[in-house]
Amino acid sequence: MSEEDSELERLKAKRLAEMQKNISIKQETKSDSEPKKETVSANPRDSLIKVLGFRGIEVLENAESQFPNEAKMIVEKLSELIKTGEINESLDGGKLLTLFRSVGLNVRMNTKINVKQDGKFVSLSDKLSNQSRNDDE
Repeated sequence: MSEEDSELERLKAKRLAEMQKNISIKQETKSDSEPKKETVSANPRDSLIKVLGFRGIEVLENAESQFPNEAKMIVEKLSELIKTGEINESLDGGKLLTLFRSVGLNVRMNTKINVKQDGKFVSLSDKLSNQSRNDDE
């Protein structure tokens, strides 16, 4: 890993730590000003899944499989933001992917390119493999 890469990783880790600190400070000030109430400790992942939109679950599952520890922390923080009402909109896959990447987690997604051939959509890899077979004959 080059020196620039290691410096970038340090900056990303520092930024993530700052974000977590800011969130916890906001929550501490809110909890001090609000009366304590009994909350059922729901699974943070379940509360996040409820607000995920188009392809959100796909991005979340990829992030969890590629970065299990980091994804767990982010899921917990997102769940807290949802509970406090700071996030009150649906998070689609694009927004969630952008969030993960903004904190330095380059979540890889499976990409598939389809092309139209004879009135049907076929994957580009299938079309190219068929073309190469036809060229060989």
